[in-house]
Amino acid sequence: MVENYRMFIGGKWADSESKEIFDVINPATEETIARVPKGTKKDAQKAIDSARQAFDSGVWSKKTPAERAQLLWKLAEAVESDIDKLSKLESMTVGKTIKYARENDLPFAIDNLKFFSGAARMLEGKSAGEYAGIGTSIIRREPIGVVGAIIPWNYPLFIAIWKLAPALAAGNTVVVKPSSRTPLSVLEFAKLAEKILPAGVLNVVTGPGETIGEEIAMNKKVDMVAVTGDTVTGRRIAELASKTLKRLNMQLSGKAPLIVLSDASIDAATEGTVVSAFWNNAEDCTATTRVYVHESIYEEFLKTLTKKVKKLKVGDPMDKKTDIGPLISKSQLEKAESYIDSALKDGARLLLGGHRKTGFKHGFFLEPTIFADVKQDSRLCREEVFAPVLAVMKYSSVDEAIQKANDVEYGLGSSVWGKDITVLMKVANSLKFGEVWINDHGILTSEMPHGGFKQSGFGKDLSLYSLEDYTQIKHIYIDQTGLVRKPWYNTVFGDE
Repeated sequence: MVENYRMFIGGKWADSESKEIFDVINPATEETIARVPKGTKKDAQKAIDSARQAFDSGVWSKKTPAERAQLLWKLAEAVESDIDKLSKLESMTVGKTIKYARENDLPFAIDNLKFFSGAARMLEGKSAGEYAGIGTSIIRREPIGVVGAIIPWNYPLFIAIWKLAPALAAGNTVVVKPSSRTPLSVLEFAKLAEKILPAGVLNVVTGPGETIGEEIAMNKKVDMVAVTGDTVTGRRIAELASKTLKRLNMQLSGKAPLIVLSDASIDAATEGTVVSAFWNNAEDCTATTRVYVHESIYEEFLKTLTKKVKKLKVGDPMDKKTDIGPLISKSQLEKAESYIDSALKDGARLLLGGHRKTGFKHGFFLEPTIFADVKQDSRLCREEVFAPVLAVMKYSSVDEAIQKANDVEYGLGSSVWGKDITVLMKVANSLKFGEVWINDHGILTSEMPHGGFKQSGFGKDLSLYSLEDYTQIKHIYIDQTGLVRKPWYNTVFGDE
């Protein structure tokens, strides 16, 4: 049965102004599973106006931190009670495995809401003091206002909560624009929020990015845009937002390297590569995409890695035994195939995969693919693929590995594997990435910041550091002299 959804604006459910709709497709079956309003510019403006009114009225920002914390905790509990339904929607719309959605994405999202429930009570500035000598200075940390959150398709609810939780904890109101490919879990989340948050605090508008996303970026009533997506999208949002000098939080593309030192455990490093290169169907900006292995263990590493990847099961994402589901769309599958073709033309050695997975009447399934001897200047090595296609290369010296790992325009996640802590720290300190994992890859926690360098964007998701993005600093000065004419005025306007 195909379910019909509506947008959530100002605490009410609404159709598109145009009455148009679009289909949401299950990438494993290519069947329509829901229909969603195709929002217009006017719909986006209504949502923004609603968020603006809610913020200006103080219905959320004027609540005490304890009150906001209590409501965020209730929201976390509501998600927890609905975890099975939300996990199923994530799997059905993205193509990610149900076990990944149920055991990784949703528990982390719940934890993040609970973390920021506590963080709502931790907002603070510097202590007050008489820094000018004649009065007291006080620092206040205040919410920015209306936040527009633009969410990608690979982690729809997961990343939506990464934006919503700190924004709401700080006292902001939010307009969410989910991906048109995967809006359902965010809309279901809004159903839970409807019973907990005041009207207008959370709004969800569905529709094309060039309409909804661009209106959010340009509208003068929006004070900040938080976006996770590819770098091209980020540049466009930044260009549009510059016209009103909005605050920005940008989490963009990645091209994560994994460096294997000569003393690394091959079993541990290959195990880490299998997990980090193919989780979430490899549709993840922190997923391992490039592996640099010391020449002394290169062939042994390739042999062990290939043997382990062969055991991965590609299939129905709703089957708990499945390791890799379909890619999100036909276009994403074709894009992956173009990188495979390019790597073959560049002379890379195909060790495994390289074709669409057979045995399925429908769906966008690709075999997990490994290339060895990939050239550093190739497309496969330098561009974000967002598919289970892995590039493996060898190096001779640690300095060479560092140079090659840094030799891309992105800088989000990275890892290094080995035993000598001196060398490990040298590599970690030298990698130009927002996160460096040692003897692991991809570990995230609500307490630690997540964000990139270079063309991977700026600002942080997760942790108390993200609250710096969603708040602004105000200095309040209190005169203590009691004089009509202040001493510093006399230096400019005083009598001779």
